[in-house]
Amino acid sequence: MPSNPAARTAIGPMLLSAIEALEPPQHRLIDDDLAASFLPRGTRTLAGMARAGWLRRALIAASDRSGPGLWAGIACRKRYIDDKVSDPASETDAVVILGSGLDTRPYRIARYSDLPVFEVDQQTIIDRKRTTVVRALGAVPDSVHLVGMDLEREPLMNALHTNGFRDTGRTLYIAEGLTQYLTPAAVHDLFEQLRQATAGSRLVFTYVRADFVDGTERYESDAVYRRFVPRLWKSGFSPEHLEEMLRGYGWRLIEQAGPSYYRDIYIRPTGRPLSASPIEWTALAVRSD
Repeated sequence: MPSNPAARTAIGPMLLSAIEALEPPQHRLIDDDLAASFLPRGTRTLAGMARAGWLRRALIAASDRSGPGLWAGIACRKRYIDDKVSDPASETDAVVILGSGLDTRPYRIARYSDLPVFEVDQQTIIDRKRTTVVRALGAVPDSVHLVGMDLEREPLMNALHTNGFRDTGRTLYIAEGLTQYLTPAAVHDLFEQLRQATAGSRLVFTYVRADFVDGTERYESDAVYRRFVPRLWKSGFSPEHLEEMLRGYGWRLIEQAGPSYYRDIYIRPTGRPLSASPIEWTALAVRSD
């Protein structure tokens, strides 16, 4: 298991995905049948136990007690990003996943496409990811490129190009559950590097509200604040000012997805009594000319 505290947080969202996959199809928020196989053994056992509906409901209820709305929010952000990957209206020549952790998305893509996917994370995490993929799937697909680098200290584009990336202007960059773990200086550097993306490229990323990170507003999530903000979460954005921020780096905001979007598009159709947390949002942007 990764020793980096931020890296360890990758396990929770994948456990959530594995448990969601056990819901009846019409009730699922996210459909990820690979999630369980990517988990460490002990957590994989817990996910298997959640086949019992009573235990699954208990786990979800416990999650909502400790972090109101986080279960639905994380599941819905994953669903939103999956929708953008498979959007038939957007042509994509490559996908770059920043801070990929245990993400199964590259391997679900590889089932039906040879679309190049570049997973970027710290070298120790990438090494563990390779071992995990070989254990779960037998081999890393040829279309998936594992790129080990430190996003806070190394130039992103150099690392991508060294690993065979070619920017055609139809790249989808994904940063899920990443920006809050970077320092404000590292976030600035990351967006400065993404300024180098060719016009037409798209970026979908999640972020925590700045007023939660700075403690101005707790959104009835004191336990989440105490668990994450003092030790792990360092940066946040304001939904009201995100468009201006992105414009400064050469990106144009297309849309944002927050709790009301998740409620209307993803949660209501399942009929489940869930709500999404207001502290984390997802944004979609395009690289301007």
